[in-house]
Amino acid sequence: MIKLSVLYPASKGSKFDMDYYCNRHIPMIREKLGVACKGVEVEQGVCGRDPGSPAPFAALAHLLFDSLEAFQAAFAPHAETFRQDLLNYTDIQPVVQISSVKI
Repeated sequence: MIKLSVLYPASKGSKFDMDYYCNRHIPMIREKLGVACKGVEVEQGVCGRDPGSPAPFAALAHLLFDSLEAFQAAFAPHAETFRQDLLNYTDIQPVVQISSVKI
């Protein structure tokens, strides 16, 4: 299993529209990726390790795929569309990581 993680670092003054992200961006991604995407999880930062400390990330998204090849084949044709939609919900430059899920 391969996990695509997209992390949006929080910073003072940055914007992130969670409503748009969950109700428009993610459904568009799911529709374009089709059956290659085995699952999606979206998280909204609440706080850091210490109570009351700011969350290091405004949001995180995780998408699951059977293999790296399945991810690449499904994602590549739509990558530009996904990038262009970014400006509709945030001004944060996301950090992306692709991982192999072990447990």
